[in-house]
Amino acid sequence: MRRFFTPPVIRAIGQILAVSYPLLALSAGARSIYQLFFKPGVTDYLPPILSAIAATVYLIATVAFVIRKPWAWWVSVAALSFEMAGVLLVGTLSLLMPEVIGRTVWHDFGIDYGFLPLIQPLLGLIWLFWPENRRLFFGSASQSPAR
Repeated sequence: MRRFFTPPVIRAIGQILAVSYPLLALSAGARSIYQLFFKPGVTDYLPPILSAIAATVYLIATVAFVIRKPWAWWVSVAALSFEMAGVLLVGTLSLLMPEVIGRTVWHDFGIDYGFLPLIQPLLGLIWLFWPENRRLFFGSASQSPAR
């Protein structure tokens, strides 16, 4: 039986994700709720809706990381891929048309959050595709998706 060795950097990525995803879900959710329901004078609803979408993606990723089932792995990969696409799209549009995008979690590639929204999905995908971590979700190599 082949044994896998998880390097310390991969373990560290997992620990960072275990903290960052729930915190960003809470932060982005609170930001969007405040902007939608409590901030006076809001006339542009696109930024808080984009922040609510980000919070939902972070929450889905958080839950899917915890559930060690094959479907949860696929949900995690889909959520992180959507997150990466969203950060790149909203980040680019916020530089080109800042008046349209406004201030969202993903504006300027997550500058208000230390660029964590840009880095986090990359780290998450590395962690998810690491062979030993995939085995956590799929149980055995025979059930694992093609490499």
